[in-house]
Amino acid sequence: MASKIPLVQQCNGTKMQNIGLGTYTSLGGDCERSVKHAIDVGYRHFDTAYFYENEAEVGQAIHSKIAEGVIKREDVFVVSKLWCHFHEPEKVEYACKLTLKNFGLEYIDCYLMHWPYAYKFRGDEVMFPTNASGKVEMNDSVDYIETYKAMEKLVESGLVKSIGVSNFNIEQLKRLLKEVKIKPIHNQIECHPGLVQKELIEYCKSQGIVVTGYCPLGRPEPANKTPVYLFDGKLAEIGKKYNKSAAQVVLRYLLDIGIVPLPKSVTNKRIEENFNVFDFKLSGEDVKVIESYNVGERVIPMDHAKSSKYYPF
Repeated sequence: MASKIPLVQQCNGTKMQNIGLGTYTSLGGDCERSVKHAIDVGYRHFDTAYFYENEAEVGQAIHSKIAEGVIKREDVFVVSKLWCHFHEPEKVEYACKLTLKNFGLEYIDCYLMHWPYAYKFRGDEVMFPTNASGKVEMNDSVDYIETYKAMEKLVESGLVKSIGVSNFNIEQLKRLLKEVKIKPIHNQIECHPGLVQKELIEYCKSQGIVVTGYCPLGRPEPANKTPVYLFDGKLAEIGKKYNKSAAQVVLRYLLDIGIVPLPKSVTNKRIEENFNVFDFKLSGEDVKVIESYNVGERVIPMDHAKSSKYYPF
């Protein structure tokens, strides 16, 4: 099945699958099992991060499938991310090597700066350093430009094949592009029918930057029937025309507007379902219904970082 999935051309000349398996909140055995199943289904693009605390499980699943002869290392495109407490330039290579050790890999296919703002460093595992009043300690003395320049050295040394960013707005991207040697191949952003961000998507396209989308299904909570678009029935009705689910309709829409979606699941059936979205096309009327949900509401607003001059929203 993997060969039938469209590939996306990236600005450094490489290609990757036009969909990936997200792994945020996938932990331990569930994470390893789900990645193994995804590889068997045909996924070859996997997204994780140091912050997710599951790089070792993702790596183990990949190694297991290499050992079985299902894949070779060069068949998979592995993405991880530099967390905010490692932004000081002298910590960037150290952080990357921690991630490589977790994976058990010799290189990362794409290494992203997770957010444009930095936290103070209080130890490798202190993801959200807080002060006495419980507020996250921001570190605006570190400019994301300097962090990115340190990331460029990772490409030059061969630790990573490519670099990119995540959660950058248009102005931040413009500033970055003026200052750096290696263009980011990705900008990973929150994108779903409730938050489409078309202007940002179009700017990235104009610069040859691939947009990957996290929370593409809006982080569903069936008990609360949120997000609305997955539970009010309209998208399910659209899906009936194509023998697809509401979630598959959403993923197809994101693909059509130029997003590489990263749906997360540890359920075998959903992992398969999310991958099976390349055999139908939405009508103009379908798109109008989907876009009626675009109210600009974020699932991940990161409000604690609003005090930073580098806060992107």
